[in-house]
Amino acid sequence: IVPTPLTRTLVVNGETRTVTVADDGEQLLYILRNQIDQRGPKFGCGVSQCGSCSVLIDGQIRRSCVTPLRTVPEGASVTTLDGLGTNGSLHPLQRAFIEEQAAQCAFCVNGIVMGAAGWLQQRKDSGVTSVPSREEVAGFLSGEEPGSDDNYICRCGAHLRMIRAIRKAAEEILS
Repeated sequence: IVPTPLTRTLVVNGETRTVTVADDGEQLLYILRNQIDQRGPKFGCGVSQCGSCSVLIDGQIRRSCVTPLRTVPEGASVTTLDGLGTNGSLHPLQRAFIEEQAAQCAFCVNGIVMGAAGWLQQRKDSGVTSVPSREEVAGFLSGEEPGSDDNYICRCGAHLRMIRAIRKAAEEILS
């Protein structure tokens, strides 16, 4: 297969960025990290199983390690952990994760925070404004809750604190 060069303009964390790749199949994760200097998304498994590479593309949760640039629409809005907050303020999820000490090594935190941000916003957009139960959050993290097609893996076992943090942030996000 002959690589196809591609230039695409994206809005990354509110800033218009134009990227060029030699192969339009290059994964968004590498473009974000190597060309746009975003450090939130991490390479974990490379096969969409762990979630550490999660970003929001036009508000939808996507695994950037398996998202070729050619599949990202021209002008798409890409939000990473680096740009989740606004005007220099932390996003409610970022604040809650700090307050609840919901990370140990923090490798998975990008994916869990970004996934939860997308999931909670989807709930709000669909009219669901109740704070999710512990069971619903656990279902989201395991990929078993409606609206969660993927699971999120934490090797450290900080899930109980993460569930508390997500529920705490949901009180603000969904109000």
